[in-house]
Amino acid sequence: MTKIDEKKKTLGVSAEKDEFSDWYSQILQKAELIEYTKVSGSYIIRPRAYAIWEKVQRFFDDKIKKDGVKNAYFPLLIPKSNLMKESEHVEGFTPEVAWVTKAGDTLLAEELAIRPTSETVFYPAFEKWINSYRDLPLRINQWANMLRWEFKHPVPFIRSREFLWQEGHSAYADKKEAEKETRKILDFYEDTYKEMYAIPVIKGMKTEKERFAGADYTLTIEIFTPSGKSAQAATSHGLGQNFAKAFDIKFKDKDEKDKYVWQNSWGLSTRSIGIAIMMHSDNKGLVLSPRVSDLQAIIIPIIQNKSQKKQITQKAEEIKKELEEFRIEVDNRDDQSPGFKFNDWEMKGVPLRIEIGPKDLEKNQVIFVTRHDGIKTPIKIKDIKKKVPEVLEKIHDELYDKAKNFIKNNTITAKKKEDLLQAIKDKKLVDAEWCGNEKCEEMVKYETEGAKILCINENKKATGNCVYCNKKAKHKVWIAKSY
Repeated sequence: MTKIDEKKKTLGVSAEKDEFSDWYSQILQKAELIEYTKVSGSYIIRPRAYAIWEKVQRFFDDKIKKDGVKNAYFPLLIPKSNLMKESEHVEGFTPEVAWVTKAGDTLLAEELAIRPTSETVFYPAFEKWINSYRDLPLRINQWANMLRWEFKHPVPFIRSREFLWQEGHSAYADKKEAEKETRKILDFYEDTYKEMYAIPVIKGMKTEKERFAGADYTLTIEIFTPSGKSAQAATSHGLGQNFAKAFDIKFKDKDEKDKYVWQNSWGLSTRSIGIAIMMHSDNKGLVLSPRVSDLQAIIIPIIQNKSQKKQITQKAEEIKKELEEFRIEVDNRDDQSPGFKFNDWEMKGVPLRIEIGPKDLEKNQVIFVTRHDGIKTPIKIKDIKKKVPEVLEKIHDELYDKAKNFIKNNTITAKKKEDLLQAIKDKKLVDAEWCGNEKCEEMVKYETEGAKILCINENKKATGNCVYCNKKAKHKVWIAKSY
């Protein structure tokens, strides 16, 4: 390998997107999104990545606040006695729980769980706060960190042991109102992925086997990625009265009778960042929607000799000032060539590059280069302020359409087991029908070496036979391997 090749390997992504694990890992580090630590599965979320989360957080937070949800913060540590109150819930989370057993050299009187999720720390408070139908609905959200320790092979953002998320918890007097909220929140999640990340989603209901531990049902959005695997992107759980009975959360209704509340919980995490990286990025590095990217545009002055420097740099700064409503910087590094800067900002996923050199200055223009497709377009300087928002919106829409077409082109309808097995082998998303029998669900997972029913398609009725056993089907489902 030549020195030039070595330098290119150091600066850029040396793995192809088909080599998914290595490619993804290189982007995370070279685009300055994460830093590894000595604790497996715990990562530093660097400023470029945290900026993405802040924008998504703001968008979703505004949505739920407009809908009447209030933010609060609940403790990180959960007494073991609390965690044990809902038997199915604790059984589902036991392998994931990390415990605090000592303070210094002193053993604690009661072990404390580091929250894997917060139902069992929210609901003792709900029991105190809810007395009458007038106290309902109670809808509380928190933005927090979680810790889950159940897996051996963590993947940054996608399956990290510590992650950030929001979790909403609500209590209603009426079952129908509670169920209405679970679907409304799912729509909010769909909007978040579409409007912020430029990603289309698959919506549905989890099977009984895959639902959240302690819930009556789980609604989910799933995203099929170019790795050939799907990722659970957000969930909305109808908890019924299971936790209400475990934590004795009752209210006195208008008829003066004591009744248990109906509850939901729902969450979206920093896994969404990993999904966006996987969906849009390419062999040059990170690609993101301008709505979430740390910078929306970078101005690169192209200076061929010292006599041009002052004039070109001054014009670059003038353009930056004119575009101050956008997230924009000027790359004035003297020790790097324009070519290096182009590659550097492509790796970091800045959606729009604005080049300005001596010839451009003569023509009163700049060159727009869009990151997602590499297209170069000359733009008159007088038109820049008008053109930048148009181009940024176009980038978002084109990323969404590209992702939508990817999912469409990689979805296979399978009516027979052989078709299902081949589709999974080919790393496809499978549209199939299922009899509803858990044994068939387990056999699908076994014979495909890990693929599972992602969710039930509630918008379409089954009309044929089960893809596995060939008996009459009850549900339309999506099947794929998943993270």
